[in-house]
Amino acid sequence: MHKRCPAEAHVRHGTTLETVEAPHSPYPAHWEADVVLTDGGTAHVRPIRPEDAGLLRAFYSRLSDESIYFRFFGPRPKLSDREVEWFTNVDYTGRVALIATIGTEMVAVIRYDRIDPGEAEVAFLVEDAHQGRGVASVLLEHLAATARENGIEHFVADVLPANMKMMAVLRQAGYTAQSRFADGVVRMTLDLTPTETSAEVTAAREHRAEARSIARLLSPGSVAVIGASREPRGVGQTVLRNLLAADFTGPVYPVHREVRAVAGVRAYPSVTAIDDEVDLAVVAVPADSVIDVVKECAEKGVHGLVVVSSGFGETGAAGKARQDELASLARAYGLRVVGPNCLGIANTDPAVRLNATLAATVPGRGRVGFFSQSGALGTALLQRVAQRGMGISSFVSAGNRADVSGNDLLQYWEEDPATEVILLYLESLGNPRKFTRLARRISQSKPIVVVKSLGAPKSHSGTELGLPDSAISSLFEQSGVIRVDDLIQLFDVGQLLAHQPLPRGPRVGLVTNSDAMGHLAVDSCLGAGLEPGRPVNLGAAAGAQEYGSALAGLLGSGEVDSAVVIYMPPVPGGSDAVAAELARVAADSGKPVVATFEGYLGMHPALAPIPSYAAPEEAVRALARATAYAAWRDRPADYPPELDDLDPERARALVEAALEDPAPGDSAPGHAAPGGSASGDPGDRSGRADAPERRVELDPTDLLACYGLSVWPSEPVSSPEEAAFEAERMGWPVVLKLTGPGASRQAGTVRLGLSGPESVRHAYEEFVARFGPDAPLAVQRMAPQPAVPTVVSVVEDPAFGPVVSFGLGEVTARLLGDESFRLAPLTRQDAAELVRSVRAAPLLLGEYGYPPVAVGALEDLLVRVARLAHDLPELARLDLDQVLVGESETIVLGARAVLATPDAPRLDGGPRRLL
Repeated sequence: MHKRCPAEAHVRHGTTLETVEAPHSPYPAHWEADVVLTDGGTAHVRPIRPEDAGLLRAFYSRLSDESIYFRFFGPRPKLSDREVEWFTNVDYTGRVALIATIGTEMVAVIRYDRIDPGEAEVAFLVEDAHQGRGVASVLLEHLAATARENGIEHFVADVLPANMKMMAVLRQAGYTAQSRFADGVVRMTLDLTPTETSAEVTAAREHRAEARSIARLLSPGSVAVIGASREPRGVGQTVLRNLLAADFTGPVYPVHREVRAVAGVRAYPSVTAIDDEVDLAVVAVPADSVIDVVKECAEKGVHGLVVVSSGFGETGAAGKARQDELASLARAYGLRVVGPNCLGIANTDPAVRLNATLAATVPGRGRVGFFSQSGALGTALLQRVAQRGMGISSFVSAGNRADVSGNDLLQYWEEDPATEVILLYLESLGNPRKFTRLARRISQSKPIVVVKSLGAPKSHSGTELGLPDSAISSLFEQSGVIRVDDLIQLFDVGQLLAHQPLPRGPRVGLVTNSDAMGHLAVDSCLGAGLEPGRPVNLGAAAGAQEYGSALAGLLGSGEVDSAVVIYMPPVPGGSDAVAAELARVAADSGKPVVATFEGYLGMHPALAPIPSYAAPEEAVRALARATAYAAWRDRPADYPPELDDLDPERARALVEAALEDPAPGDSAPGHAAPGGSASGDPGDRSGRADAPERRVELDPTDLLACYGLSVWPSEPVSSPEEAAFEAERMGWPVVLKLTGPGASRQAGTVRLGLSGPESVRHAYEEFVARFGPDAPLAVQRMAPQPAVPTVVSVVEDPAFGPVVSFGLGEVTARLLGDESFRLAPLTRQDAAELVRSVRAAPLLLGEYGYPPVAVGALEDLLVRVARLAHDLPELARLDLDQVLVGESETIVLGARAVLATPDAPRLDGGPRRLL
């Protein structure tokens, strides 16, 4: 899988390094990344450095003759000192090389050498023992990203016809590729412009690799428990006993440096002393010993670690540093890590029977995949699942999430045929943008239920996210995620989704033997947005026949989409017969049925698969969640629309020119404000550590025009006479308003309908008296009326990326925080839901006596603004305040933008990497 490049010819023909070497750019640390390979192992990708000469020589010595021949088109037993110096000394712009390392060894290298301003020749070489693991593909992704960063648009490669592996790697990258045969070699050319196909290829490879890495953890052939002592209540022995009690199908090896047996099982002094292979190691040693254990496991060839030990990130800065070292070292050696400070993992597959947790009680086989970030809470959660009779397919408690996160489990459960429902308890979000991308795809086939975490939403690093909690809920809703408020609701919804079909609509049939309980169910349905029918009250003496007939009649009527059955007899007796009849009738209907059956909570043995709830309100609440999810899932597939009248190239040029403006920092439009924008808006970002920070407040009129949007003209004025002159020039009536950040949120900052010079001068004097002589004022022609004022904003959130918010501009709506959020880019459907998600949406839709306005034009504006934000990561914030929505058009009255140099690529952008 290899090829030569012209730079090597310079060396062979005697050209000195001094004549061809360009000045070095600073070492680009942001190119470093941990990656998951196709077999589930990990590697570290980084730029090559001069001190890697020894690594390169050792790597080259392990190559086969065939690999060397394909790389250099001939035999080359070893590299000369000059060649080694050439290959390891690059300038990181015109000549770039990335290497992949596992442990302390280099296993692959890829490089490009610029041959024309926008073109470079590419070559790569993978150690024979690691070929077929996807190393070349992931290196090509990363090198292409560095090339684009340096203005290179095409890669070319000369390949021997027999080198089918290299040609496959280049062709399967997803880029537009061309090839031609001449002079005995195949010349391939890759257009590095990202395409929908290349994005799909990257996502598919990421999915397969991460799913495989979790599969190796949950389906090990053997397990070592490191730190399993004779202490009966010790952590290590507890895990060991739980593994044995679950009857794990593979061998279990206790590891303890001093004892010879634990719980009647032979113990080993170290994991390296075990004769056979070890797939999974559960680590229960003190925190300061964990690093040594990781090194031993790497030497042994262990695939994954479950670190139940505490004393890491949860203890403070020193523990966080120890945790980061653990994750970095494990990934460098190819291991995935669950934890530290976690409860463990479990898999109820009969072929595995893994309980590598501290919990003695693990539910039986079921259809639910369960992820809990909290280790302490995990035991209680597993007990709750078992008490409800739900069952699980697999369970992971990630603890501090140094490595394995909920996103990894989503990738695994998407493909796991044993998992039909995914339940997540999250206290923080590692890579929120990736989570929403995965969730949107997976929710099309498997429901994801997330319990609402407490406190301020945080990222994996522990920093608080810039978005309010209501925004998190909106973004989850956009992705089809069912977000609930507490653990009871998590299991209420989970047991319904795991055992019943999805509702086809909101119509609910009710069968009861109590008027009071029936009325409670009706009220609950109305409050949850469902459409209840008149309750069928069978009376206190109703038995199996009456219940079966009533339920069958409702389900077969075509007038209901789901049913709630309430059975609360005044005198106990005959319940099993009623339960069996209800289960029989529901099984053939294809419609979901939930019950409040004698107050039983969970899966009643005689009633299954109908879930039972302690009260009708709880049953209805779960049914409402399932109904909303089913409606989301039934929507037709939608994608961001193609927009013809865009000029993203000019927009990019405007942004780059503004950020490169050498003018001294101040708060004027187009200039950088020292220390950040004067407004201190959330979403502003600092530059990379190796580049000076640039923050620019900008009039975005020209930028918006590149995306087909215009701003209603206004003129800043600095005297009463100038205000009257501009008003006369524009034409009456006019508006005089206070401008600047936050002006529209203050009362009394606008004077409408001014129809003469005296009224303008008088209004100007009033503003000066109230806000001071330096208050920024502007004259604007009155917009057509009637119209509904709205506000549209975009914030580049460091975790979620570009987030679009929408709300009405009325004071009451602002005070109540009535706004909704969606991730950019937007589909037409996203835009429609964004508008309709605010509580005041009826004012736009012609209700309450208001005339209908141009909602379609508003949705188009939202789509365009979102596309602008998606295309330009430098757009830290954009405010359109206000946007008037009239009967036939939208008018942007004011616009303000803040640009900032990104401090890093978007979390879910660029080539694959573990974050």
